[in-house]
Amino acid sequence: MSTSIFLLWLVSIPLTIHATTNPHPPQGFLLNCGGGKLEQDSLTYLPDDKFIHTGNKTEIKQQGIVPLLSSVRYFPDLVEEKFCYQLPVNKGRKLLVKTIYYYGGFDGGTVPPVFDQIIDGTKWNIDTSKDYKDGGSSYYELIMVAHNKVLSVCFARNEHTTSDPFISAIEVLYLDDSLYNTTDFAKYALVTLARHSFGSHDTIIFPDDKFNRRWDEFVDINPVVTSHVPVTPTTFWNMPPAQVFENSVTASRGKSLVVNWPKFMLPKTYYYIALYFQDNRTPSPYSWRVFDVLVNGVMFFKNLNVTTSGVTVYSTAWPLEGNTTITMAPAINSPVGPIIAAGELFQLLPLAGITLTRDVAVMEDLRESFDKEPRDWHGDPCLPTDKSWTGVECSSGTNPRITSLNLTNVGITGSLPPSISRLTALSHLWLGSNKLTGEIPDLSSLQSLETLHLEDNQLQGPIPESLGKLPKLREVFLQNNHLKGSIPGSLKNKNGINLKVSPGNEVSS
Repeated sequence: MSTSIFLLWLVSIPLTIHATTNPHPPQGFLLNCGGGKLEQDSLTYLPDDKFIHTGNKTEIKQQGIVPLLSSVRYFPDLVEEKFCYQLPVNKGRKLLVKTIYYYGGFDGGTVPPVFDQIIDGTKWNIDTSKDYKDGGSSYYELIMVAHNKVLSVCFARNEHTTSDPFISAIEVLYLDDSLYNTTDFAKYALVTLARHSFGSHDTIIFPDDKFNRRWDEFVDINPVVTSHVPVTPTTFWNMPPAQVFENSVTASRGKSLVVNWPKFMLPKTYYYIALYFQDNRTPSPYSWRVFDVLVNGVMFFKNLNVTTSGVTVYSTAWPLEGNTTITMAPAINSPVGPIIAAGELFQLLPLAGITLTRDVAVMEDLRESFDKEPRDWHGDPCLPTDKSWTGVECSSGTNPRITSLNLTNVGITGSLPPSISRLTALSHLWLGSNKLTGEIPDLSSLQSLETLHLEDNQLQGPIPESLGKLPKLREVFLQNNHLKGSIPGSLKNKNGINLKVSPGNEVSS
């Protein structure tokens, strides 16, 4: 399956601001990256400082742009592997994640940089050049489930990056669990490619869509009709806003309705398609329409009966390639022609996976316990594989485990938390030549541990008896600490052990 991702064009400049207010904003995070608190489209965007500890901030010196696009956070550091926002989320909840970019020549250049965006462990390429050249900003949007209590939204250089990665705004909003729930979100995310209100000349966003999904206008050569009957969004699959049903495109009686949508070529892969319909006429015994729905000539739904109450049809994994044509062919006895109100199109994005949750929690504990930890210790510790944390090696697979931790002589201070014993796939733990204090915790759960290097630190207390009970342990270096007591017999007499405890400790054999 192809995993190439489309760029979804957001807005041209200027962007229209809605004046409508709503007492119930969507739940989640709305971040104005690099800027201050602001109100836009009836929503409040907050500064991003609480969620990231790296990067620089600057303003876009350009007339006519909306406030949300007038600042950026950018990342000039050439040492860090990735630059990450850490957002506390409810594990298991469905999220709408949107990243917004407007270059604006913030670095004195004329062409936006190309770089990677990484959400949890899954990455794709960001190239906003075409939209910027056309005078617009860009956004990437996906629907996913939170697999941990922290969502990481990261940015990283790749082989095509010639200047600094940047970000203008981030939205992470909760969706109702019923939305798009036929997707296997353990394996996939949905990347938004198109979301349109057919026959509309206006863009529909919050507060009309309570989840702040953006429904763009779509007008073609087909006749437009206005609905005479309001709808209840909660009765529709995926809960489209009522406003997308105010206008629809149609065809005259006996003729097929053909809509070329979306208006761009698609790579060969699988897509989630959702189409929304409502009979626009005044309710009566004749207020119904029956027609077949075909996608590129293939039957999508047969004998669809569209009433004034409306209906949704969808496919969770439909193969598409190139141009896409939606054809609605009327039944022979249908008194009126076919009609369609709106559509959504998503690409199925296979998830790269995430590090095992338990290991992630331990690494978060280590980061809190250490001072001067590596600056790239943010985001997923193992994924993407080319952007794993400094000193961390992992197993392969969709839920990798941490197998090696090597932070020899990197200047860390602090202590070893007891939770380190939960890194049960760990084979090598090398933390020598630092300034670690406190005691060596119980490591009896590290049954795969082969080598332990804690030499040249400031550790205190006894040598744990548990070390001698680790079946694969063959090398232990503890010299030049402040350890006291005696060497456990189980460790001293272990067959084949390479054990160093002197000099520097008050330890008897």
